[in-house]
Amino acid sequence: MPIYDYIYGTIDRSSDSVYEKSLKRSGEEEEESADDVDVVHLTHLTTPESIYHLRIGFASLASKPHRYTYTLSQWYLQLLWPFTASCSVLVSWIYGRTFVSESNTLDKLKLQTWVVPRYIVQYNLPWRREAINSLIEEAILEADAKGVKVISLGLLNQGEELNRNGEIYLERQPNKLKIKVVDGSSLAAAVVVNSLPKTTAHVLLRGTVTANKVANAVASSLCQMGIKVATICKDDYEKLKLRIPVEAQHNLVLSTSYAAHKTKIWLVGDDLTGKEQARAPKGTIFIPYTQIPPRKLRKDCFYHSTPAMIIPPSLSNMHSCENWLGRRVMSAWRIAGIIHALEGWDLNECGQTMCDIHQVWHASLRHGFRPLFPVA
Repeated sequence: MPIYDYIYGTIDRSSDSVYEKSLKRSGEEEEESADDVDVVHLTHLTTPESIYHLRIGFASLASKPHRYTYTLSQWYLQLLWPFTASCSVLVSWIYGRTFVSESNTLDKLKLQTWVVPRYIVQYNLPWRREAINSLIEEAILEADAKGVKVISLGLLNQGEELNRNGEIYLERQPNKLKIKVVDGSSLAAAVVVNSLPKTTAHVLLRGTVTANKVANAVASSLCQMGIKVATICKDDYEKLKLRIPVEAQHNLVLSTSYAAHKTKIWLVGDDLTGKEQARAPKGTIFIPYTQIPPRKLRKDCFYHSTPAMIIPPSLSNMHSCENWLGRRVMSAWRIAGIIHALEGWDLNECGQTMCDIHQVWHASLRHGFRPLFPVA
């Protein structure tokens, strides 16, 4: 038992048998364990080293948030680089299907995390999209065949350019899928909205805005709440305006430059550049609305985590951190699939379809999930 888990009360008392079952993916044992799963979260690897941070990797790394740089105490990872590079080739080019990395339970709900053996850099290559989409579709069909109720798409497994936020899978299998496909945009937007300080009167929206469902939902919600939302891109301004109710459009502001406003609340995507960060005033709070966080380049500013919530104590077998999130913290996209199953919602949240962000927010609180930051 790790002593710090004991001191800070983060011990997970669930049996290791749950973890052992999560690794069974073949034969009768696989069928017996997988057929009982209610919710699958489909994620993917981020960097070659990220496999060490999974539950099947190094426990000392899996129990900590994933960093892109390592401390001196993790010198052994540099020595392992030739092995890591070899494994990355084997995983990405030879191993051609998803694998189970983790199994959890929440009350009577059985959860699994499946991993697509591909990295962020591969998701960013246009010529790899069709192959990646095939892997995702195969995972959805497999989960559907096993009787899984909900599958949530994590990290870059859902996006406008890749698969229209999961919509193409429904088009390829019209009226055939019983499983519900959830991209989690509504809860992610709700987390961002409820992460703002209570005194917030105006925000700056930066990043690839119009192609992001979460950014659109956040902008619309804030404008309806009477909060000024500024953007410096005229094209973003014109497109966002069409998605905001007429009575709230006056709260959407086109700014001529970064210096034209004094807001210290920036809602940002993962494509936020260093030059843009340098223009932010001292004390700015960067709040990501994307799955992947921007680089932390300013020591005089504050960086929120990507949309996430603290999980309830009844969610067991959470021994590893989810990517860059802390212990017993789960991404909003992953939570969304769980809430979808708990509530028994009979719709697919993909494409342009979204759940009501206020409804999904209150549902998550009702089921024991808690915000990382004060609720506005």
